[in-house]
Amino acid sequence: MTEGRQSWWDIPLTLVLAFTMVLVVTTFVAKPFSIPSGSMEDTLQVGDRVLVNKVVYHLRDIERGDVVVFDGTDSFVPAAVVESRNPVGGSLTWVGQSVGIIPPDGTDFVKRVIGVGGDHVVCCDAAGRITVNDVPLEEQSYLYRGDAASDQAFDVVVPDGMLWFMGDHRSNSADSRAHLGDPGGGMVPVSRVVGRVMNVLWPLNRVSNVPVPESFSAVDAGQSQ
Repeated sequence: MTEGRQSWWDIPLTLVLAFTMVLVVTTFVAKPFSIPSGSMEDTLQVGDRVLVNKVVYHLRDIERGDVVVFDGTDSFVPAAVVESRNPVGGSLTWVGQSVGIIPPDGTDFVKRVIGVGGDHVVCCDAAGRITVNDVPLEEQSYLYRGDAASDQAFDVVVPDGMLWFMGDHRSNSADSRAHLGDPGGGMVPVSRVVGRVMNVLWPLNRVSNVPVPESFSAVDAGQSQ
């Protein structure tokens, strides 16, 4: 009888432990994320499943060119919208998103970091390129085919502790440019970053790394001169 009871508990206990381990890993180390829109095409496609590294920014600073997932509360999404949600439903949604079985809600965004604290980001120079600290970005390697660098002019200085984001599909991305007139001026606090998008995991024909484009090295080189 004792052996029977132990065997009966073995499977559910194993499942509980496995689920707990998954939650721990996705909360502190890495988590899957499903791409909800076409704002990062062609780098990321709608429905791509990506792996978000949540540890990397404890080891190094966020860098220009990184593709990251961030919480847009108070920057891209008014806090009132988030506060109005049902807490029970929100908890269940969080669990589902942590294990990758529920797509992200309207507060999580995936974009590319164009400017970090202290950067002067301008659109555009005479050649139609975005400049960061007067260094033009050559964005052909990741910009959506046929898109201009931006169809909206802007001239911003990114405050310390903040970030300026843009999608790779510029004509289909509601990014920092769309929030210039909002509180914060389109900037997102570093503290809202969930992690860096490291790899595309699914579908199988799109499995790949998500590297930092070489064009951003020119900005670093310009600053070091």
